Amino acid sequence: MTHRDRSLVRNLASQVAELAALPRQEETRRLWRLLNGLRPARPMVAIDQVCWNEMNVDDALTLRCEHTECRGYEDQFRRILLQARHFSVDSVVEPFLRVPKAIHNSGFGFAVSEEIAVGDPTNSVVGHKYKNLFQTDDDLDKVRMPCITHDAQETERRLDLAHHLFDGILQVRSDGLDPYLSIWDPISMWMGVENALYTMVDRPEFMHRLATRITDGYLSMLDQLEEQGLLCGPQSLIHCTGAWTDELPGPEQASEAPPRMRERWTFGLAQMFSTVSPAMFDEFEVAYASRICERFGLVYYGCCDPLDRKMAEVRKLPNVRKISMSPWADEERGAAEIGRDFVYSRKPNPALLAAGSFDEDAVRRDLQNTRRICERHGCPLEFILKDLSTVGYQPDRLFRWARIAMEVACGGL
Repeated sequence: MTHRDRSLVRNLASQVAELAALPRQEETRRLWRLLNGLRPARPMVAIDQVCWNEMNVDDALTLRCEHTECRGYEDQFRRILLQARHFSVDSVVEPFLRVPKAIHNSGFGFAVSEEIAVGDPTNSVVGHKYKNLFQTDDDLDKVRMPCITHDAQETERRLDLAHHLFDGILQVRSDGLDPYLSIWDPISMWMGVENALYTMVDRPEFMHRLATRITDGYLSMLDQLEEQGLLCGPQSLIHCTGAWTDELPGPEQASEAPPRMRERWTFGLAQMFSTVSPAMFDEFEVAYASRICERFGLVYYGCCDPLDRKMAEVRKLPNVRKISMSPWADEERGAAEIGRDFVYSRKPNPALLAAGSFDEDAVRRDLQNTRRICERHGCPLEFILKDLSTVGYQPDRLFRWARIAMEVACGGL
C-alpha cells in the first residue's frame, strides 16, 4: 500500500464522517423507527440496487487507488458521497465502518449450471438460462448441509488494515453474516423457474423433499452462525429498507454480547411464486419459511412477487413487520389487506426511469396514487426504488425521481 492510497481513502472517509455527524442522520433514524413501529410521521423513501455503471457524474466514481482493498473502500465511500449529493432521500450515513469477518459457507454442495446473456458489458445485470440439476429422486442426494467456518487470523488482518486506514476518522467494527435465506430463489437457479413450477405440479412430493432439505440446511447454518458468534451486528438496512427500530438493538448500540437471531431482522421472498395460487404458496412457501421467520425478531417479506392476493397466507408467517407491494401488485387490494398491521413497502416501477424519455408527471402521479391509497386504508408507507438496471445513461433521471419522491413524501398531494 502506498502513502498516496492511504491518504486518498482517509480523505474520503473524512468526508463520510462529516456527513455521519450531521444532525439529520439521527432525525432520519428517528423517522425510520416511527415507521417500523407502525407510527409513521410521514412516508419514507429509499433507493437501492442502483446501476452504478451509469452514475459516474464528473468522474466522482472513478477509482484512483492501486491497492486492492483500498479500492474496495474507495468504491464504497465514493458511492456514499455521490448518493448523499444527488439522491440521498431517507438514507442514513453511519459513523462506523463494518469490516466483514472471514466467514466461509460451504453451501449446499454443488454449483449452478447456466448460460449467461450480456446486454451491457459494463452492467452486472445479465440474463440467465439455467440447466435443470434435479430431474430424478437420486439428484436429491446432491444436497449437503452447509458448514460454517471462520478464519480468525484473516479477520484480524482485515481489522488491522481498517484500523491503520481509518482510526481517528471512523469507528471500525467487525461484522458477521447477514444471511440470505430464500428457499425458492436458489431452486429457481438449480432447476430453472419453468422446470421448478412444472415439477411442483407433476411431482409435488419431490419438491417438498427438496424444500425440506434446504430449510433444514438454512436452520443448521443459522445455528452454527449463532453458536460461533458469527451473525451480523444490529442492522441499518434490511433488504433495501431502513431497519432502525425500538424493538431490536440498533446499530448505535454496539455490544460485545454474542449476536442472536431473535435480536435481528430477516427477510423472505418467493419470487418464482408470482403465478402460483394462494393455496400452493401456502403449501410450498409459508410452511417452510415460517420455520425460519420464527427464529428472528422481525421480518421483511416479499420482493418482486405480487402479494396482494396472498395476504391471508403472508399473515401466517411469524414476526412479519414489512410487506412488499411490487409494481405488479394491485395497490388498492394490497392496501386494504395490509391496513395498519404492517408497513406497506411500495416498489415503484423502475421502468419509469428506463423509458425512451423521462416523464416527471407520470412519476409524480404514480407516487401520489400510492400515497392516497395508503392514506385511505391507514397503511404505514415506504417507497423503495430498486432493481435499477438502467436509467438510459442519464443519471439525472434518478436524481429527479429522488426529488419528486421526497416532495410527495414530505408535502401535500
